Parts: sequence; structure tokens; C-alpha cells
Amino acid sequence: MSVLVINSGSSSIKYKVVDPESGEELASGLVEQIGLPAGHVKHEHGEDVREWEGPIPNHEVGMEKVLEFFDAAGPSLHDGSIRAVGHRVVQGGKYFDGPALINDAVRQKIEELQPLGPLHNPPALEGIKVAQRLLPNVPHVAVFDTAFFQSLPEEAARYGLNREIADKYEIRRYGAHGTSHQYVSGEVAKFLGRDDLKQIVLHIGNGASVSAVDSGRAVETSMGLTPLEGLVMGGRTGDIDPAAVFHLAREAKMSIDEIDKLFNRQSGMAGLTGSSDLRDVHAMVEKGDENAKEAVDIYVHRIVKYIGSYTAILGGLDALTFTAGVGENDDIIRKEVLDRLAPFGVKYDAEKNATRSKNAREISTEDSTVHVLVVPTNEELAIAQQAMTLV
Repeated sequence: MSVLVINSGSSSIKYKVVDPESGEELASGLVEQIGLPAGHVKHEHGEDVREWEGPIPNHEVGMEKVLEFFDAAGPSLHDGSIRAVGHRVVQGGKYFDGPALINDAVRQKIEELQPLGPLHNPPALEGIKVAQRLLPNVPHVAVFDTAFFQSLPEEAARYGLNREIADKYEIRRYGAHGTSHQYVSGEVAKFLGRDDLKQIVLHIGNGASVSAVDSGRAVETSMGLTPLEGLVMGGRTGDIDPAAVFHLAREAKMSIDEIDKLFNRQSGMAGLTGSSDLRDVHAMVEKGDENAKEAVDIYVHRIVKYIGSYTAILGGLDALTFTAGVGENDDIIRKEVLDRLAPFGVKYDAEKNATRSKNAREISTEDSTVHVLVVPTNEELAIAQQAMTLV
């Protein structure tokens, strides 16, 4: 029994076949450079790794190539072992607080929500349509990044914006990375053997977000109407005075599209240092680059600021967890963050922090006031598990 998990982007399709019970990854692959002259497909099944290069004009051709690889290299998608296809959808608005069996009404709602997720929902919808056409005899399930944050109290979800305008245009804080935050906070509860934890989860990658989770229920998160709000990210500003938009429009004569691109793609670490990759930034720091050192300080400052505010909202803190690409692998960022929390009794083992592992682990000392953990996220497994709840 397994689930095919599909994450369809604007120019790529990532996929995995996952056993939702054991967590075993049975196959995986990537279709990239869709719509460009030279596309690329890579399919892995056990030791069998196959690749193909050529034009992939659209998602339908990309999915057809994926099915060809499954037929040739396995595992079979037609022998009954695939029980569901789980699709990652970023924006579910206020309409989905859990996974949804995809039918005409669900597809229609995902399409209607495109203005709230213009970069993510259109390719996800295209991937759903293509996959349903090519795999018509398997139930398809949408799993929404925003669903976990439907539990946010109104005081956290609603902006101080004119109520009539906000309600008319559905402007509120939806969050993102919810599938990861839900999975990781659940793993922390299992690891520590407690369901009543007050947790902060730091999902830090090229995109980055923070959540406050009280006894398994999300009560705050850093991303808002879109993934732009919150932490400093690879290419995004994170929190910024909205009046910066008015200022750039009036003084720099920049269009809305130009400002959108500036804030979402040309800012963050990339805008501060020239690179969105923290490995490059650390190398710059070692060479004495003051801009890079300042960028790391800004990055860490924003994280610590959120930890402090979320601890106050939770009324205390039991566990602080790092996850995602940077959170799991960058011991320098973890050290910088934790050193700033030392006055509050947060203590960590330097050797454990510097040790890399693919397993969930605690890096705090026994006398730390807070459990500090590093827990690998597994969004594909979470999607597979949620899909199976409906089929």
C-alpha cells in the first residue's frame, strides 16, 4: 500500500511514492525545465536511476514521461498498490482545514484561490488536472499548506485592516508550510512523549516560517496572506513596512509587478549579499565580508524576535525545534540563534549541534530551560498520511 505524492511547480514536477505506514520511500523523481527547450527527467527506484533530456512543452508531457518511467523501471502504478495520489496545494484559503478528495468543486475552489497563491496554485491545479486524466482510477487528494493554520484564533489571523475590505477580498493571515509544521510538531510530541507541549517550530529553508503550537494546535505563524511575511528568506524581505511599496511607487516610479519581484525574488539574503544560499554567505563571512556578516545578524535577529514574541503568546515554552534545509543542516545559524537565548536559560551541547544526522535528535543539555531539537521534516510522508485518511 503506497501513495504517489505530486508537487507541481510552475516549471517542475516533483514526485515520490511513499508507504504511509512505514515511511519508506519506494521511488522518487523530478521533471524540471518544463516549457524550456531542454527539459530533464530523473527517476529513481531503488538502485535503478534513469534520466532523460529533451523538450517538455507542458505539464501533460512531463507527467506522460513520468508514467513511462514508472512503466519501465517501476514500481507499477497500475497493479493496485497505489491507493491514492496526494497533491500538494499551497493556498486553500479559509475553505480547507484538512485534506480534500478532489472533485469538480474542489478544483473550482483551488482555481478561485489563485489570486491568493498566484505563483503556486496555477501549476498545482494543472498538475491535478493532468494526473487525474492520466490516472483516472485512483482517488486524488489535495493537501493544503494553509490547512494547519485554520485553527489560528481570530486575534492572530485578522489584520488591522478595514473589516469590510478585508472580508470582501479575503485578506487575512493564512500561513504556509503548514504540512511541515504539523508533521514536525507531531514528531516532537512523540519524541518527548507529551501531547501538551508549548512548541515553537522553525522551518528554515530558502523559504522560512515560524509557528507556535499549543498542545498540537497552531496558534500563530509568521507567514500571512502570502509567504512574503515573516522571517528574512532566501529571496524575500520578510516583514517590511507596507509603506515601502508606496514610497517605491512614488519616488522610484516602480510598477506593482516590479515591486512584487523586488520583495519576493530580489531581496532577503540574495538582496543583502548577492547569494540566497547560506553556505555562500558563511564563506563570505569567513573572508571578512562585512555585508555578509550584517546579513547573518539581520537573519538571526528576526528569528530571535519571533521566538520571543511567540513564547509570550504561548505563555511559556517547552520545545524549540529547527527543521527544513537550513534548520536541519546549518549548525552556525542554530548556534547564533541559541547563543542569543542563553540569558533565558536555553543551553545546548556544542558537539551535538555540530553533528549532522538524518534522525530527530535533541541538542539541548539536561539543565536547559527548553528542549531544543533538530527534526527532519518529511512533507511527502505527511501528504501521503493525510491522503490515506480519506481513502
